Amino acid sequence: MTDAATRRRSSRRNFLMLASLFFVPFAAAAWLYYFSAWRPAVAAHGELIDPPRPLPAIAFSLPDGGVTSPEVLRGAWSLVYLASNSCAEDCTKALAVLAHVRIALAKDATRVQRVLLHSGKCCAAGFPGPGDADLLVLGATGAEGEALLALFPRAPYGSASIYVVDPLGNLMMRHSASGEARGLLKDLERLLRLSSIG
Repeated sequence: MTDAATRRRSSRRNFLMLASLFFVPFAAAAWLYYFSAWRPAVAAHGELIDPPRPLPAIAFSLPDGGVTSPEVLRGAWSLVYLASNSCAEDCTKALAVLAHVRIALAKDATRVQRVLLHSGKCCAAGFPGPGDADLLVLGATGAEGEALLALFPRAPYGSASIYVVDPLGNLMMRHSASGEARGLLKDLERLLRLSSIG
């Protein structure tokens, strides 16, 4: 066998080995995805709302009597707590948890907004207080507001839930308001790390 034939065979072998470095993992991944029952586990501490529920863009009422832009739940990640016509002890505890979670996000805190969404006249005079300057208190009233509130699942946590709305206005996750803040923080950190929006 000549040196030229040996070099040709060696370069062909090198090319095939190099090509297999790309094609074999791709083929294995495609086979696992399309033909296998195995799926990678998605670890979430909260409950994913699947499929996500697009929230209608509506104007909410503000405590000072004004109204918001219909886009208020878009452009940032929203942590939403539902209240009826007051913010009692469980509500204030949940809002404090949301404040701590938002602070713990450090540089990503500006990508997240805290929202208290209520259906009636809320809340006591002087609410929100000085420590809640970043809290959006939004009233969902009328037929549009009722339709929006109906999209928020209540069971199994009852009304004591913290909801995550993505920057496109999709309701996509919820946590128990009495659960550990660490789980909510971990889920948010993951979402913010993987997301290029908001």
